[in-house]
Amino acid sequence: MKRDSLSFIAKWERFMAEVKGYVEHIVFRNEENGYTVFNLENEDGELTCVGTFHYIAEGELIEAQGEYTMHNVYGMQLKVSSYEIKAPEDLLSIEKYLGSGAIKGLGASLAGRIVKKFREDTFRIIEEEPERLAEVKGISERKAREIAVQVEEKKDMRQAMIYLQKYGIATTLAAKIYQYYGQKIYRVLEENPYQMADHIQGIGFKTADEIATRIGLHSASDFRIRSGLLYTLQQSMSEGHVYLVKEKLLQRTAQLLEIELCDIEKYIMDLAMEKKVILKEGEDGLRVYTSHFYYMELNTAKMLHDLNLHYDEADIVIERRISQIEKNTGFVLDEMQKRAVMSAMKNGILILTGGPGTGKTTTINAMIHYFQSEGMELLLAAPTGRAAKRMTEATGYEAQTIHRLLEVSGNPEDENAKSGFLRNEENPLETDVIIIDEMSMVDLPLMHALLRAVLPGTRLVLVGDGNQLPSVGPGSVLKDMIQSECFPTVRLTKIFRQAQESDIVVNAHKIQRGEPVVLDNQSRDFFFLKRQDPNVIISVVLTLIQKKMPKYVDAKPYDIQVLTPMRKGLLGVERLNTILQQYMNPPDKKKAEKEYGGRIFRVGDKIMQIKNNYQLEWEIATKYGLVVDKGMGIFNGDMGIITEINSYTETLEVEFDEKRKVKYSYDQLDELEHAYAITIHKSQGSEYPAVVIPLLTGPRQLFHRNLLYTAITRAKKCVTIVGSDVTFQQMIENTNEQNRNTSLDERIREFI
Repeated sequence: MKRDSLSFIAKWERFMAEVKGYVEHIVFRNEENGYTVFNLENEDGELTCVGTFHYIAEGELIEAQGEYTMHNVYGMQLKVSSYEIKAPEDLLSIEKYLGSGAIKGLGASLAGRIVKKFREDTFRIIEEEPERLAEVKGISERKAREIAVQVEEKKDMRQAMIYLQKYGIATTLAAKIYQYYGQKIYRVLEENPYQMADHIQGIGFKTADEIATRIGLHSASDFRIRSGLLYTLQQSMSEGHVYLVKEKLLQRTAQLLEIELCDIEKYIMDLAMEKKVILKEGEDGLRVYTSHFYYMELNTAKMLHDLNLHYDEADIVIERRISQIEKNTGFVLDEMQKRAVMSAMKNGILILTGGPGTGKTTTINAMIHYFQSEGMELLLAAPTGRAAKRMTEATGYEAQTIHRLLEVSGNPEDENAKSGFLRNEENPLETDVIIIDEMSMVDLPLMHALLRAVLPGTRLVLVGDGNQLPSVGPGSVLKDMIQSECFPTVRLTKIFRQAQESDIVVNAHKIQRGEPVVLDNQSRDFFFLKRQDPNVIISVVLTLIQKKMPKYVDAKPYDIQVLTPMRKGLLGVERLNTILQQYMNPPDKKKAEKEYGGRIFRVGDKIMQIKNNYQLEWEIATKYGLVVDKGMGIFNGDMGIITEINSYTETLEVEFDEKRKVKYSYDQLDELEHAYAITIHKSQGSEYPAVVIPLLTGPRQLFHRNLLYTAITRAKKCVTIVGSDVTFQQMIENTNEQNRNTSLDERIREFI
């Protein structure tokens, strides 16, 4: 590039510019965040403009301020920092706007006839005397009214968006608010902004509270306290609780709102009268449930009761058939495994539980052969994509995620939605048997959704390890079902000979029994490297991932997973990921980057989805770009690699398992985290060739036996723990896992 060209660019870059013109063509628009690329026609010709716009349509006259920038691909552009939509000024402008497509059903020729008839008076006529549009050939009275409504709506929407911006509400949310309330928005904000937290997804109590503070609502207002109570209840669900005891609820709400306890109590009764909450006396005191979760637990219990049928199958016939299956397949089943197969044939529900190496997979395979020999149709599923993939590999039969099995549609987590799944009581699953693996991960809402789609008479086999960590979402379904003692349950405890050769399996069972583990590094698959300094530990972890482990377990460095108990601290996820990224995917001029929320996302980064997003579209394409499969939904715990960052379209592309590619807009990046290191909780249901666990001291309520057990059982070929042997032994001894407030077991027993 010539020097004079460079100085020309520099000159433009140094100055803010103000331009006025018509939106000729919208090249790209992200409806979520309002980011728009469009061509502006002004007196100097055509100009590309980029920026965030609340609402904009082709044909509109705008006055924009911004800075000229040079894009390396798209050339000179105006990066708009502020703008104002102006009323069209001359006849040509009015005609252009009306005929641009901004008003549905109004093309260029019809717009020309309107302007020719009413000239400068056109907009006044549309707004004040819309019936007169019918004087124009080709416009009926009905069409005249439709045009007038659209013009008015666009004006109203624009005004509302600007109004909402005053209270710091982002474009995406402002659009959602306007879509829900329309012109009522002004009254909602003045009277009770807290109702937005009930009606609009994406607005929680804290957002509503901020808006209320800006408006000037009193800190002890009725609306605020009621909303604060419901918010506290909902927040407790992120800890896995289905209810809170009244005293705990009052205490937490008072802390949140920074007001006295005595000001709150009466509102619980008010909410109960309105059926927003349900009060129920329990052994631990007066329980407060949100109505939604109370009835979800109750209905789940009722549906389980209806499925729990007994079938009269002769033991001798089943035993004979099992022997035949053993002969045909080469399976050798012990007494408990045979009992499990028999129980699956004789009962509507069976719970099969056991630790690693106890033969759960063999038992499932024997059941599959039995059911098929009876001509029965089967469906196999698991809570996550990785767990479903493992189930497919272990059985040879296609397994899918529960979400896919139920045909997810919309957002199942939206309480206002009728259903987030296409499969339900009106459109049930047509099968004889459903086998669900990794049941410890299934939370109450997912179990409720599954049962709605299962007809009585369908056999349900639930497989899981009761000693794994509970589900991320609320509830403790597997544990509560076992605890109710209302369903046939078979526990596999014998470790098979092949599994006995693995110290991962042997030590996992020792940990679960509370027995000490020998740390002499004489093992082939279980190592403990004693280190006390956090930085030394991280250095060892890096050496293991990059140099030692890949050859040892025949895997790529990215396939080896670092698991840590905590998010914060010197060995927490956040710090580990920052350091591991620097070494495993260092900065490179050839790799695009995007800074978001204090993190740098880079092409080649290993990342994880951290919340369920049912609306995200994914595609699987050939190397020539031919789409062979597509679908919706990326879920909490799904891992992938960043393959592209596009600063022009403001999108980031991730490739997940099974080559599913997803495009994220920049404002969706809060759904992603780096995954070089992840918490042990996030690893549930996954299996890795090798895991590395950095371990120093931490809070006792977190550093417990089940956490350690879950981490170790994620490894297929090798476990290496780096850190304190004292902490390791203390975790084995610590059984104080945080209890969840659930009552599914009680609800189940009520139906007996």
